[in-house]
Amino acid sequence: MRLAMLAPIAWRTPPREYGPWEQVVANLTNGLVQLGIDVTLYATGDSATRAKLRSVVERGYEEDSSYNVKVFEALHIARVFEEAAQFDLIHNHFDFLPLMWSRLVATPMVATIHGFSSAGILPAYRAYDDRVHYVAISEADRQPDLTYTATIHHGIDLDAFAYRPDADPDGHVLFFGRIHSDKGAAAAIEIARAAGRPIVLAGIIQDQGYFESEVRPRLGLDATYVGAVGGSDRAVLLGSAAALLHPIAFEEPFGLSVVEAMACGTPVIAYRRGSMPELIRNGVNGFLVDGLDEAVAALARLDELERRACRVDAQERFSSARMVAEYVAVYDQILKGG
Repeated sequence: MRLAMLAPIAWRTPPREYGPWEQVVANLTNGLVQLGIDVTLYATGDSATRAKLRSVVERGYEEDSSYNVKVFEALHIARVFEEAAQFDLIHNHFDFLPLMWSRLVATPMVATIHGFSSAGILPAYRAYDDRVHYVAISEADRQPDLTYTATIHHGIDLDAFAYRPDADPDGHVLFFGRIHSDKGAAAAIEIARAAGRPIVLAGIIQDQGYFESEVRPRLGLDATYVGAVGGSDRAVLLGSAAALLHPIAFEEPFGLSVVEAMACGTPVIAYRRGSMPELIRNGVNGFLVDGLDEAVAALARLDELERRACRVDAQERFSSARMVAEYVAVYDQILKGG
């Protein structure tokens, strides 16, 4: 099988700090190459991969603002489709724009839909529903009027997230995610403070106005913001917390930090929205709650959870190997005409 893997170019693949789509592409690509599949990764030139690498831009546009994003996104997508005859299959992780090229080539395409930024992009997916094979990243994120080939939960490199059994169950809690109203950083501070717990917050500031008006005024000796955290520091931060707070204010399609925390043995307390009921097994690897009061009460019940159970659940359900195997099954189905 000759496979073209089309990554976004906002960040490097894998990302240095933030970049969940790029991280999933990196995990999948390396796993496929390990199985002996011939993969060509279309990503930024500074990407690190076991696959063949092709690029039209050296760095991600979120790290280098010197070039016109629309121009280089178009050049990036165009290169894949101009070289489409070299491949048996194209796997698109670049949202909806590559769909418009799909009927111009004979090579079939599978598209992982990493969520819908708004209802406004749905017409693009509907227009190519009969041509592109869609994969959802959770049952919660499926659109009822689209046709899906599969739902495949993301998988992580478990070796990169070491189990930490020694974290203090009465210690600090963690918020790990974009600093944006959708993710609920301010709510996380309020939950921790009401429970009498110190909290550490980590993540890129995606909405500066929200940070200045809702997050910064709530910071203090018991609530510290440490910025974006990547690499091995990410696992250390996730594994050292008594719990991860995930009080989302939107229907989140997945949530990599949730399964990464569980892989470290850290339970997750999350609002019952989006994909959270698919990721969190209530009373096993965390608690699903509705609102601040229930989240505070859940923090008082952490002693009911075993960190080892969090790790085991992540190993059983969210390994990169499981994700890779499920995508290989999808590829085989498509190439056999299914």
